[in-house]
Amino acid sequence: MRIQPSIIFVFVLACTLNASAEAPVRLLASNGVKAVLNELLKQNEKTIGHPSIDIGTSSVVKQKIVAGETFDVAILTSDVIDDLIKAGKLAAGSRADVARAGVGVGVRRGTAKPDIKTPAAIKATLLHAKAITYAQDGASRPHIEKMMETLGIASEMKGKTVLVQGSDNANKAVIDGKADMVITLISEILPVSDVELAGPLPQ
Repeated sequence: MRIQPSIIFVFVLACTLNASAEAPVRLLASNGVKAVLNELLKQNEKTIGHPSIDIGTSSVVKQKIVAGETFDVAILTSDVIDDLIKAGKLAAGSRADVARAGVGVGVRRGTAKPDIKTPAAIKATLLHAKAITYAQDGASRPHIEKMMETLGIASEMKGKTVLVQGSDNANKAVIDGKADMVITLISEILPVSDVELAGPLPQ
């Protein structure tokens, strides 16, 4: 059975937790769960206090952990978590899947939504686009580029792809008119007021 591309986010503890009970919990997390975390923190402020939060792409957060940055909890993509557990940077026994985010297409709000319902439709849409964008360091990049290879349009899309650092900049490229559409995690499109979800990538 074919499934839509999706990325699993995993909750895990550092191998050595913060020893001070008074120090705020330090959380490292992927951009893919940013909106959810912000909402949860608002709802549970009395219970959990004010944790220290550092949010970025999974690859950037991974580099910080490998470099020895201190933290208590990490919420990252499953592949990054698995690599860090193997490297002895995370406590394997604390690993828990907490969310799954699909990969989707976003356009500037108010513009026509492109047809992306089938592989043939998204192929035509991508080839017709003047420019597209996605994060060069994002968790969804391997899925996007594999899709283009499968559709046989990888070479055609290279010249019209705007690679940027992080999903925030990718969304901004669409808002500013530098790209017709952004391809990234749906959870990174929905919170942006000036960008509208056209839909998930087709099966």
